[in-house]
Amino acid sequence: MSIPVYLDYNATTPVDPEVADAIEPYLWGLYGNPSSSHAFGRRARDAVEHARAQVAALIGAWPDEIIFTGCATEANNLAIRGVARALRDKGRHLITSSVEHPAVSQPCKRLEEDGWKVSVVPVDRYGRVNPEDVVNAIRNDTVLVSIMHANNEVGTIQPIEEIAAATQRHGILLHTDAAQSIGKIPVNVDMLGADLLTLAGHKFYATKGVGALYVREGTPIEPVLVGAGHERGLRPGTENVPAIVGLGKAAELALKKDRVDASRLLELRERLHKLLERGIPGLELNGHRSQRLPNTLNLSFPDTDGRELLLIASEAVAASVGSACHEEGEAVSGVLGAMGISAHRARGALRLSLGIPSTGAEVEHVAAVLINAWVKQQGRL
Repeated sequence: MSIPVYLDYNATTPVDPEVADAIEPYLWGLYGNPSSSHAFGRRARDAVEHARAQVAALIGAWPDEIIFTGCATEANNLAIRGVARALRDKGRHLITSSVEHPAVSQPCKRLEEDGWKVSVVPVDRYGRVNPEDVVNAIRNDTVLVSIMHANNEVGTIQPIEEIAAATQRHGILLHTDAAQSIGKIPVNVDMLGADLLTLAGHKFYATKGVGALYVREGTPIEPVLVGAGHERGLRPGTENVPAIVGLGKAAELALKKDRVDASRLLELRERLHKLLERGIPGLELNGHRSQRLPNTLNLSFPDTDGRELLLIASEAVAASVGSACHEEGEAVSGVLGAMGISAHRARGALRLSLGIPSTGAEVEHVAAVLINAWVKQQGRL
């Protein structure tokens, strides 16, 4: 293959051609401001509301419960800091997990710096939260629990339904960052029991620079940014109409394809895993074997350095050692560390994440390249 095989779909996805087609008219002809009252503005506003309905349909919500944002990070900040602002007189304690994306852990840290108390519950060796640990962390002043739906590095799916049962019993709000799970597995806010849910366009074949926050009707929340009254007054600023239209189209496509694509990706993932196991003795899986995203394969290659391995294979494989948002700043993944994985094993970890364009031929090619790269590396030791 003349260009590297892309296996970093958890970092970002290409824009689906149907999404690109939906966006194009709003880049030049239908360029109105959705807040304008004339015909151009009405067309833009109608497009935004249509996209809102498409996103709502994907997760089983009402359109009025969808707030468009510039990205998942903004949506997470709005969820966590917005609820904190709204409920600051009721309590100043929140609960999160040890494997959250920085888009969740950093807003929690900022609240802690402002005097809030934050309880960080651990995960087991598969990267899963025990709902009982959440229950045990609840205090009289707890107002919010924020636990991700699926981990971006190892793909482990959290027991959000069980956690929601506990938060509902105690009258506590639940937020889940579903940026990695949307478009890969079915996500329904009522089945999950989430009061707030985050999604990111570029994780499921829409563009970068657009996200959304689901806010269940009646959930107390205040804006983090101030300005005009866009998005129910929760996210001021003129809406990015082309990106929102694309997000809506991507949601429509995900709703149609999710089960078919998930089944095919699971088959490709398992084939890749088996091929690598045959060629590399001592290969170890990181993450839950079954409760895991169908596209995600995080493996520790024995007696090696994952970055060096990828460097050797860089002309043939584009993958990562962890989260694209912070991998360069970490010698060893904090997620793997939270799972109790040794530094030696974590050092050899690679995240191989497949996507809708992935093929069987690519899987065969990547397996052969990585096996050869590992063997070559061992010869240097």
